[in-house]
Amino acid sequence: MCQVKRSQRKSLASFPTYVDVPGPCDPEDLIDGIIFAANYLGSTQLLSERTPTKSARMQQAQEAMSRVRQGTESGPPSCTEVDLFISTQRIKVLSAYTQDTMMDHPLRTISYIADIGNMVVLMARRKMIRSQSAQENLDTAETQHTNPARDDRRQYKMICHVFESEDAQLIAQSIGQAFSVAYQEFLRANGIDPEDLSQREYSDLLNTQDMYNDDLIHFSKSENCRDVYIEKQKGEILGVVIVESGWGSILPTVIIASLMHGGPAAKSGRLNIGDQIMTVNGTSLVGLPLSTCQSIIKGLKSQSRIKMNIVRCPPVTMVLIRRPDLRYQLGFSVQNGIICSLMRGGIAERGGVRVGHRIIEINGQSVVATPHEKIVHILSNAVGEIHMKTMPAAMYRLLTAQEQPVYI
Repeated sequence: MCQVKRSQRKSLASFPTYVDVPGPCDPEDLIDGIIFAANYLGSTQLLSERTPTKSARMQQAQEAMSRVRQGTESGPPSCTEVDLFISTQRIKVLSAYTQDTMMDHPLRTISYIADIGNMVVLMARRKMIRSQSAQENLDTAETQHTNPARDDRRQYKMICHVFESEDAQLIAQSIGQAFSVAYQEFLRANGIDPEDLSQREYSDLLNTQDMYNDDLIHFSKSENCRDVYIEKQKGEILGVVIVESGWGSILPTVIIASLMHGGPAAKSGRLNIGDQIMTVNGTSLVGLPLSTCQSIIKGLKSQSRIKMNIVRCPPVTMVLIRRPDLRYQLGFSVQNGIICSLMRGGIAERGGVRVGHRIIEINGQSVVATPHEKIVHILSNAVGEIHMKTMPAAMYRLLTAQEQPVYI
């Protein structure tokens, strides 16, 4: 049962017993609606393409959070106690005291929900921008999210609401679960048993909403996210090797793959292999190319004190793919143990599979020295819950001494 401020529930005798959508809430509660307590900090508007990448969405969410936190010229952001109502039909923001409706968004208009620490950014699609002149009416800060070479494409005006809540991760998970339950309800209303979905129907389901693996929970826990200060001599390198977290990550950034013995990073005792770097001296690395992140860190050589915000992560990524039967594609391809492509929105991406990662283990069985053909055979015939351990291939090569580290 959800840990919510208030919850209303009614008996639904017609609710099918086969509906079992993973998440923090009972499906019946989401149909009727649940309420979380939160503080509403404000909102801002952005322009967005219809289907941007996850990294682009996360960058937009961080930008929205930054804007609202900074407030306006007239003062800091407001902080209003509200009730956040979530159901399979809509998301509403109610005044905590009067229960008046402050905002009301149909669930289908919600494009993204970002859960960053104890902050929640809710992004709702509003009006479609059809002309260049309409885009020019927005200020520079809003238009920075567009690509000038693609101004002829239709874009949507996004309203981004920012909330603060101790239940931030539950709010994000509940909204994701609400999408799933809503789809189940749609199927039921049309006489379709979700267990009998065709491949096309299953693909349609996957394309209706984003679902996340345990990354969302891990990144939301405050104890996993911390600020680290590194002291070093001016002109001295930090002494780290960084690699990409891999396409498919909930927060695409860089991972510490190696620490130079005796270097400032290693001597600090505050960094570990596997840690993901969110910011360096206030500059966000989320969504940036590896080369850009390397340049930013190299640029710290003249600094004597460096502040890094990191998320403590193990070097090995735990993957869980739920595959009902062999009719459903896994949604990724592998070559010599390395994941080389990934179907966006597929069950593999949702389970934590990342492009560029080396598969270490499948269902408890090591595949480090397993031939390519056997790995393909194991994956092709696996059904039910498929547990895998993976790590960035570049990190694997460093740890197994197949490559020499180049520290920055």
